[in-house]
Amino acid sequence: MASRQQPQQLQVLSALDGAKTQWYHFTAIIVAGMGFFTDAYDLFCISLVTKLLGRIYYTDPSSSDPGSLPPNVAAAVNGVALCGTLAGQIFFGWLGDRLGRKSVYGMTLVLMVVCSLASGLSFGHTPTSVMATLCFFRFWLGFGIGGDYPLSATIMSEYANKKTRGAFIAAVFAMQGFGILAGGIVTLVLSTVFRNAFPAPAYQVNAAASTVPQADYVWRIILMLGAVPAVLTYYWRTKMPETARYTALVAGNAKQASLDMSKVLQSEIEAEPEKLEEIITRGQDYGLFSSQFAKRHGLHLAGTAAAWFLVDVAYYSQNLFQKDIFSSIGWIPKARAMDALGEVFRISRAQTLIALCGTVPGYWFTVFLIDRIGRFTIQLVGFAGMMAFMLGLAVPYHHWTTPGNHVGFVVMYGLTFFFANFGPNATTFIVPAEIFPARLRSTCHGISAAAGKAGAIIGAFGFLYAAQSPDPAHVDAGYKPGIGVQKALYVLAACNLLGFLVTFLVPESKGKSLEEISGEADGEEGNANTVHPSADQMV
Repeated sequence: MASRQQPQQLQVLSALDGAKTQWYHFTAIIVAGMGFFTDAYDLFCISLVTKLLGRIYYTDPSSSDPGSLPPNVAAAVNGVALCGTLAGQIFFGWLGDRLGRKSVYGMTLVLMVVCSLASGLSFGHTPTSVMATLCFFRFWLGFGIGGDYPLSATIMSEYANKKTRGAFIAAVFAMQGFGILAGGIVTLVLSTVFRNAFPAPAYQVNAAASTVPQADYVWRIILMLGAVPAVLTYYWRTKMPETARYTALVAGNAKQASLDMSKVLQSEIEAEPEKLEEIITRGQDYGLFSSQFAKRHGLHLAGTAAAWFLVDVAYYSQNLFQKDIFSSIGWIPKARAMDALGEVFRISRAQTLIALCGTVPGYWFTVFLIDRIGRFTIQLVGFAGMMAFMLGLAVPYHHWTTPGNHVGFVVMYGLTFFFANFGPNATTFIVPAEIFPARLRSTCHGISAAAGKAGAIIGAFGFLYAAQSPDPAHVDAGYKPGIGVQKALYVLAACNLLGFLVTFLVPESKGKSLEEISGEADGEEGNANTVHPSADQMV
């Protein structure tokens, strides 16, 4: 089929597909990737400071335990940015197909910078007003972050050559791992600096003195530093040309597409307006809600959305509540045995170790292997690995909670993150940017990503309550008894099993041009040959 399509392909698109890896590829990875670095830092750093927020704003010195965020406040603080992200993915995904990828790309970054700074400046005279202000700005921070998902993925896929496209998109997404790692390191450094400057006793020794007034600066600085990498890349985002695929196939301007890519590739490219007109005329301009789209790409969209939903239920419930899991197995001491900044230090140290040993390596295994073994295989292996290691944590859970077995638990727990990132957490980001037509690519990626964030919200809010002990005597203040961490891990393992199954709805896109995958090159979008992976791709 590829041989029939090649003569019909625009020269500018063929040049992009066949281009050798050049400096502009790395520039695009860095510019798009720093957005994802910022996204991950902003989304996950909140989990490092929620215990501190509880101590600062909700401590009763007469209580035997330090303060913690009430359940509704904790759920809002942890989950409101995810709600904003979901809305932003749908809105900016749609806007990226209407106004162009580049024109929308700068908007998301400005929103992220402003709201990162504003989150750290959250004001109020009461705990409720401070938390309400924080949640307001984190919602809009999430809204900007949401736009980065479909736009970064689509821009990178449309710039890349077909031989290494998967690795380039995966490299953009892999910056998320460095963002999580940076959040942990920044928190480690700040908590250490403030602990040394303002030493404090443990809560059980002196409740009032265990949280120094200066601790209020720590969480604010951590949140505000999320604006720094976004500011550094704003100039380069504004200088990136619009992708040739949008300019040609959506805007219908062959001359501008060839002019832009001639500068990028540093070679003469013929405009071919007549061929573009023929391609556009031959193509079928159906909409997202049409029966034609449902017939050609309906299963694809269902597969990408369902897989992303299921992996995010597991991924975000684990990531946002690592501190609770570590406390439940005894790796982090009881809150009353620590001062406020000491608790922040230990939580960030644990999360940094998991990111360094499990999260970051998984992303880069995907980068190096995705164009060799394919998206389909990596996603299957990832879901299977996550399920296996979650069961490995859940079945002998009481063994892991006994003294002396904590290291084994952390190793197994880290491996679940490894297989998430060398697996569906990466592939669900990559595939929707490849398999849909150019005029709907950003929208469909946004819908798939929004389904993922719906899963993240369920994971974030649901795990907060579900992981509570079934014994009322061991339930955190303000919560009702739940099913416990062990049974919650069983539920997450079941999500991974379902994710493994829905992977069979998604086509393999390795080594094909974007137009070949979607059928735009010959006007047969989403033909039967691309609905399911071939037999050799299922091995």
